[in-house]
Amino acid sequence: MTKSATPRDRVPDLPTELPDLVLRELTAEDADAYYALLDRNRQHLSRLGDYQDESRATPAWVRAHLADDPAPDLRYGIRLDDELIGRVDLIAVDPPNYGTGYWIDEAHQGAGRATAACAALYAHAARELAATDIYAGVTHGNDRSVALLGRLGFERAAEFADYTRFHLALQR
Repeated sequence: MTKSATPRDRVPDLPTELPDLVLRELTAEDADAYYALLDRNRQHLSRLGDYQDESRATPAWVRAHLADDPAPDLRYGIRLDDELIGRVDLIAVDPPNYGTGYWIDEAHQGAGRATAACAALYAHAARELAATDIYAGVTHGNDRSVALLGRLGFERAAEFADYTRFHLALQR
């Protein structure tokens, strides 16, 4: 069963500031590529306790997961030269307030690709969805994610036992 009983318009591709890096909706057609990406990154995804479902993914789980229409959320694959290298989501918590989650192939860390992908998605959210606020939770110890959010202008909003919540006020 999908979240949305009616099909929605195609989610637009989103260019980024980096050449050859684009966001494209992550769909069931991407199941094999997404499984291969998850399989290569099992330890990377679960080292801090995040993404447990993904770190235990089977091909059947990936097919079912990507077959589910995420609407009203947005689920994007991060693609470099058309190769799937990560994922970024925008979660419609209480529009115009949104949450986000993201991860990138360990082999592609440190090149600004996750930052560029998130920046493109959040600009789209402000422009097309009238988003005013984006929140992200980061597990304690995930210093790379904290640095990424800092580059994007997020600020610490709340501390919890296992994670810190960050907030980005969008300018429209």
